[in-house]
Amino acid sequence: MLSNQDLQALNHANHHDPFAVLGLHTDDGGSLWVRTMLPGASSVAVVDAENERRLVDLTLRDGGALWEGKIPRRKQRFDYRLAVRWASDPADTPESMYVDAYSFGPQLTDDELYYLGEGSHLRPFESLGAHAMRVGEIDGIRFALWAPNARRVSVVGSFNSWDGRRHMMRLRHGSGIWEIFVPHAMIGDAYKFELLDRSGSMLPLKADPYARAAEMRPATASIVAAMPPAAPLPEGRADANSRHAPISIYEVHLGSWRRHPDGSFHSWDDLAAALPTYVADLGFTHIELLPITEHPFDGSWGYQTLGMYAPTARFGPPEGFARFMDACRAAGIGVLLDWVPAHFPSDPVGLAQFDGTALYEYADPREGFHKDWNTLIYNFSRHEVRNFLVGSALYWIERQGIDGLRVDAVASMLYRDYSRNPGEWVPNVEGGRENLEAIAFLRRTNEVVGVECPGAMTVAEESTAFPGVSAPTYHGGLGFHFKWNMGWMHDTLKYMEQDAVHRKWHHDKMSFGLVYAFSENFVLPLSHDEVVHGKGSILGKMRGDDWQRFANLRAYYGFMWGHPGKKLLFMGQEFAQPTEWNHDVELPWHLLGDERHGGVLRLVRDLNALYKSQPALHKLDCDGAGFEWISSHDADHSVFAWLRRDGDGNAVMVVSNFTPVPREGFRIGAPDGVDRWREALNTDSSFYGGSNLGNGSGEIAVDDQPAHGRSRSVSLTIPPLATLFLLPG
Repeated sequence: MLSNQDLQALNHANHHDPFAVLGLHTDDGGSLWVRTMLPGASSVAVVDAENERRLVDLTLRDGGALWEGKIPRRKQRFDYRLAVRWASDPADTPESMYVDAYSFGPQLTDDELYYLGEGSHLRPFESLGAHAMRVGEIDGIRFALWAPNARRVSVVGSFNSWDGRRHMMRLRHGSGIWEIFVPHAMIGDAYKFELLDRSGSMLPLKADPYARAAEMRPATASIVAAMPPAAPLPEGRADANSRHAPISIYEVHLGSWRRHPDGSFHSWDDLAAALPTYVADLGFTHIELLPITEHPFDGSWGYQTLGMYAPTARFGPPEGFARFMDACRAAGIGVLLDWVPAHFPSDPVGLAQFDGTALYEYADPREGFHKDWNTLIYNFSRHEVRNFLVGSALYWIERQGIDGLRVDAVASMLYRDYSRNPGEWVPNVEGGRENLEAIAFLRRTNEVVGVECPGAMTVAEESTAFPGVSAPTYHGGLGFHFKWNMGWMHDTLKYMEQDAVHRKWHHDKMSFGLVYAFSENFVLPLSHDEVVHGKGSILGKMRGDDWQRFANLRAYYGFMWGHPGKKLLFMGQEFAQPTEWNHDVELPWHLLGDERHGGVLRLVRDLNALYKSQPALHKLDCDGAGFEWISSHDADHSVFAWLRRDGDGNAVMVVSNFTPVPREGFRIGAPDGVDRWREALNTDSSFYGGSNLGNGSGEIAVDDQPAHGRSRSVSLTIPPLATLFLLPG
């Protein structure tokens, strides 16, 4: 029989090696014993799996839940089952037949453990977490967890009454990985991990870092989910994601895009039926989802995530997300995921002090605590942590089929002194302020995505002058494909917030972006960050009476779509939402019944159509050869004029007037080689809610009168607060 010392350790769920004593074992005399921990059982018997013969009734050891017994007349190992009757069952309930989890050997291979330990396993999600599998003829779930400093780990869940004594896991020594195969557990089961720290103290139950599904908040358990099949990018997506493609992104917070009348969320299927069609109709090429990785707090908008592998349960199970992705693909819409590898919340169910130590976070709060968000910072110096994050990036692209990642808060990752005062940060090993480990992680992520997922894109939200964010890593860059142009956004909005009479004093804010426009591959964002925390809406930043505010907005959108760089617009701004975004309610869709708001929507649709149809407006978005100023210094008139080119001889002329004064017969220098132009889009058109002043649909002849340092020019009628797009006629 088992020693009292082992018995007590099992009863208290702190045995150092449960697989050494539970299951089928041979004693010193060669006899076979079966031992199992079954709290709540009233009887347990061992049954031969081959012939279903009942071999022995097990005995309950005093003071606990351990059942054990010697198998008569057997010397060789055999396949067995446990016939169990539970104390809570009615008297006439038949016995339940179970396969013993402790009858199985180690599950992870030595190679898997080696690469996981080395941090070079590209797809750790294939080994760690919960996986439905068949071992021999038995179906069940393999659970595996990295917790190197835990004294004991159990998986608990709906399949074992959440009792940590039932499925204490096997430690694969040297790797810090715990594992167990649990027969009878299945897809859909809720589970967590129960850990003892080094001192033997119980930690709060932990959700699975690699869970692919989770309970709906406020519940916090992980859910066993099937591994999604591989979802390679469809043919043509690589071209659609390239720097030469027209990329116009609709940024959306799914929880507040649409809601049911009672305020409840739409399901993935509801969203699949509406959102891709809406976005495609407006001519956007991509959707960017504010983080839909599982998160506990709605008010974080998803940016404080606990589930780096799990689509949020707010909209239904992961299978629904797969159908949503199918609908986006069918509509020809790419999907970007707002991905947050910079920090994570300190909720006890999550990664914080995961095994009783600072495992995923830096131990020193000067490195590991983010003051701005009261969150914890990933320890980028640990290869297992880097592997966890890189694996998440691959998982969303390879298994969930997204086109790429918009990486949040990159600036906070790059600098150790980000938002910290002197003495509140720790210099790097070279004495500098850069976070060398985070830089190495970002480069590694972009390299892995580039090699393993050709055609996918990564976009950095980075607000500093850090060099080479979108340069290849082999040229010393970070390796992103694109970078948000935060400076352009802040400068141009500051200009638009000025009364028109004062704009001449701020003229450079509209032109300064062209000084550095081709130093990175830029996306021009009018993002959610500009319509929260008291900033109002984009329309609310415009000056003047109602007519002027809408005209200003239309002119600004025209300026943006004519400016080099890919485009991004946050939801609601496509129809000039007048109020600040509120994540708790849906967008004010009733405004589309107002001609002014409907006019802005029609303008955005036409701007996207023009942007996509004219290679000169997108092909060289990230190349200085695609842009040429005609007039950038006319501060007195607040007029800007420039050319966009595609490198193949095609051009588009763009002219913006940011005063409410119409300009009749206004001379704009014209390039050589084009004798006639025509007005292709006018943001002052009555179709968009404007005054309908302009140049009509006829030809605009180029004459020999010089202007703007050119020998020839055109005479234009430039409407008040408007942007014109002219094509060769």
